[in-house]
Amino acid sequence: MSATAPAATLDDLNGVQRNAVVHGDGPALVVAGAGSGKTRVLTRRIAHLIGDKGVDPGSILAITFTNKAAEEMRARVGALVGQLVRGMWISTFHRACVRILRRDAERIGYPRNFTIYDQADSRRLTKYVLADLGFDPKRFIPRAIHQQISTRKNLLQSVEFVAESAEGPADERLARVYAEYQRRIQAAGAMDFDDLLTQTEHLLSSHPDVLGRYQKQFAHILVDEYQDTNPAQNALVLLLGRAHKNVFVVGDTDQSIYAFRGADIRNIWEFNVAFDDCATYVLEQNYRSTKVILDAANSLIANNEARVPKNLWTEAGVGAPIVRYRGDDDRDEARFIAEQVQKLCRGIGLGDGADGDDTEDPVTPADIAVFYRSNSQSRVIEEAFVTDGIAYKVVGGTRFYDRAEVRDAMAFLRCAVNPADEVSLKRILNVPARGVGATSVARLDAFAQAKGVTFSAALRSAVAAGVTGKAVKGVAGFAHLHDELCDRVPAGPRAVLEHAVTASGYVESLRAEDSVEADGRLENLAELLTSASEYETCDRFLEQVALVNDTDDLPDGEMVSLMTLHAAKGLEYPVVFFTGLEDGICPHYKSMGSPEATEEERRLAYVGITRAKRRLYLTNALRRQTNGSVNYNSASEFLAEALTDIPPDLIDDRTDTVFGGGNGGFRSA
Repeated sequence: MSATAPAATLDDLNGVQRNAVVHGDGPALVVAGAGSGKTRVLTRRIAHLIGDKGVDPGSILAITFTNKAAEEMRARVGALVGQLVRGMWISTFHRACVRILRRDAERIGYPRNFTIYDQADSRRLTKYVLADLGFDPKRFIPRAIHQQISTRKNLLQSVEFVAESAEGPADERLARVYAEYQRRIQAAGAMDFDDLLTQTEHLLSSHPDVLGRYQKQFAHILVDEYQDTNPAQNALVLLLGRAHKNVFVVGDTDQSIYAFRGADIRNIWEFNVAFDDCATYVLEQNYRSTKVILDAANSLIANNEARVPKNLWTEAGVGAPIVRYRGDDDRDEARFIAEQVQKLCRGIGLGDGADGDDTEDPVTPADIAVFYRSNSQSRVIEEAFVTDGIAYKVVGGTRFYDRAEVRDAMAFLRCAVNPADEVSLKRILNVPARGVGATSVARLDAFAQAKGVTFSAALRSAVAAGVTGKAVKGVAGFAHLHDELCDRVPAGPRAVLEHAVTASGYVESLRAEDSVEADGRLENLAELLTSASEYETCDRFLEQVALVNDTDDLPDGEMVSLMTLHAAKGLEYPVVFFTGLEDGICPHYKSMGSPEATEEERRLAYVGITRAKRRLYLTNALRRQTNGSVNYNSASEFLAEALTDIPPDLIDDRTDTVFGGGNGGFRSA
């Protein structure tokens, strides 16, 4: 044992954690339930290898999924082994791959100083390729096409495979674009983020000497969040670990929620097949939540089939009853949440735990989180918080009225109400793209200044302003749309907005994109129409939106956190409001009819419930307005599944407290 690497501390570990940490040689799968101390196990495992087993830090490869997680692991390991942490590879998959490729990229036809293309670069190249191959980028959206290429890469499907397996025009088109995209990115001496994984896999699998070097170097491989790996990442782990088999992976089948990003739950599910002599350790003791919260989570997730069986338990008390509320509509639901937040921060209702504990710590805004399935759901909650003066932040996202598609739509409305609004006109003059570039805008600007007229008037004199080519048609089309919007102002904000986003082609372009991100934007536009429906005049609606956005910036410690369930992964809060528990929302309507997708939605709900430490509120609304009609929603099946075994005295049903309200939308086709 190194004199500078003290033995790993095991005294504060439970029995299963300790067994996992001191696991000998060979593969190990640690199935770590929510709040069961998986990070502690990983870091202590590394310290044990270095401090107790004398393993060279340089022979340890530890992989996490985010740079933040990698830095946290480095700090924790450093606190245990000191300066020896510097010799380790602790990084994300992508960063580790870059280090490997910088040394040997020439072996697979790339320069060692290759450029790394980010998402914007990759989409721009896809746009160039589409245009050069004769595909209209307005019809074939670059973002969507690049996402298809990304998916194929992460499935380790080569250009040749995609071409040979093409079935129908869409597959054949993708094969052509993929081939040309890959030819050009390699000719440019560049790799995109997916290439970092796939080209490393190609390098290692096609050059045994390179693979042998890294197999020899990395005598121990540890991977966190293994349920989130995609096929390319899984292949890298199997390649590097198959010689010595000292592969230690940590994950949870019940928290696999990133299938839409390419994660494949089968990687963790079948890990003990890839390594048939694998030892499995199941961490079930939870250090985060009260018993009643865990009972609800266990009851919910037990309905999934694709999982490693486990039952979370805790030595903590039973805890406060789970609060259940069904709003008359979504505004009622939001107002209930706002009221409860205010009461909690004033100390009202604390100390009502079923185990008789009346010493609960006071609640601050930073202790409270509000979860929702889709970003669009935040709008009504944000408005309720603004009305009641509750400071909040949107974690992992943007406030509703600051989202790009919402700001675009609002710009259409503003320039309809005030045709002289130059800022709004310029924002959406080329949205969606209609061939009006910066040069044309500059000429229109110069004309307006020279003639002493508004920018709006200049739009009606495009040829005189010196606008040429296809931009003339684009400006004329926009001017015509602007006239139509101005004519609709007396009909109210919804009429203007609905015509703006449909007649402009905005909604059509998002539907054509056919991606998770585009679906979210469509839902946000639908929610904007819902909001607009509540106001008779455009002026009143614009005033309300301006007031909602005019909130003071406060330190994070003084704000309630709002976020999607996906953004909540890995976080924890003393108080959690889980909203929108309705069929079609959670579970999402796109999961209907698919057992696999429904199981992922259930895992997502499980993640939401297990973020709560002391108090859990489960809410839904009886009705919501979508696309101008009122929808009566059934309570989510997940509610019954979670609460079925909870004793009545541990469910605090406050549904009788009704406030009232309601109203909105677009869904992807």
